[in-house]
Amino acid sequence: MAHMSLYSRLNYCKAFIKYKMNPVIDVKSEADFQQAIKNAKKELVVVHFWAPWATQCEQMNLAMEELAKQFVRVHLIRLEAEEIPEVSQHFEIVAVPTFIFIKNGQKIDRLDGAHVPELEKMIKKNLDAIAPITDSIQTSKEMLDNKLKRLINSAPCILFMKGSPETPRCGFSKQTIALLQKYSAEFSTFDILEAPDVRQGLKEYSNWPTYPQLYINGKLIGGLDILKEMDEEDELDEMLPKPTTKESLEDRLKKLINQDKIMLFMKGEPDAPRCGFSKKIVEILKEIGTKFGHFDILTDDEVRQGLKTFSKWPTYPQIYVKGELLGGLDIIRDMQEDGELEDALKTD
Repeated sequence: MAHMSLYSRLNYCKAFIKYKMNPVIDVKSEADFQQAIKNAKKELVVVHFWAPWATQCEQMNLAMEELAKQFVRVHLIRLEAEEIPEVSQHFEIVAVPTFIFIKNGQKIDRLDGAHVPELEKMIKKNLDAIAPITDSIQTSKEMLDNKLKRLINSAPCILFMKGSPETPRCGFSKQTIALLQKYSAEFSTFDILEAPDVRQGLKEYSNWPTYPQLYINGKLIGGLDILKEMDEEDELDEMLPKPTTKESLEDRLKKLINQDKIMLFMKGEPDAPRCGFSKKIVEILKEIGTKFGHFDILTDDEVRQGLKTFSKWPTYPQIYVKGELLGGLDIIRDMQEDGELEDALKTD
């Protein structure tokens, strides 16, 4: 800071104080959101659209707390997507978690899904010229250790490798990928060649001097030699996480959507909805006197996640008529306004 102007020093101090006092801002209304965007002025804003029922959102909220320590000049905002539907609809939020990047009041980028390394990469990409001011904070060992801990816990099974599964950039990484794919393991990867701080820091953090490195549930399993030994001793297959059997899940989903002639998949119960969108669709169905079955997706994560893929509809609520998807709240509301809903819901 020795060569900074007085004005730059004051701005730096203000940013550091903001980080210390309130690293992530929680907005509770559309007015709060607009004020937060206004307060950011020309600085970068990252908005996390989340929901309390989604485990991935909670993990990304924790990640944002750590990112706030690295990027003190970035305004990080959390917003419950279903509690402020006006803002969610404006940014076309169809699933959580979703991250919207804003500068000068305008959306400049977007990230869908829970992917900590990609979120950090996009923040760096979108930062303006004042971002280097944070370098002195980012380089501390404590911050790096927090970053590494966050990365190794970002997926149940994660491989730190050179390159990607499609294009490994070393023979050891290529062999490890082949070994994991041999057992149809479900895993994520991190390319250490794109992050020199991770590449060097993880060696010390894990006390393991080479790559690739495989972690399961946040614990280091080892590198290629260890995995080969476990494979020879028939221990590897049993340890690796496997994807859910798609066929059996599809059979279950087909039974559920045909459980009643009209089935509503919602958050909560009709008498006690647990999101604004579910509450509104129940009100519409009751208003026209429609009898319907229902399923609370918050009670079964397998159904909640699987039905999105099965129906190719990424949000809830979802309503089915005779086993066919009719749509969500927006579709139902449009059909009601056009006088088409009652006919669409007839099952005789």
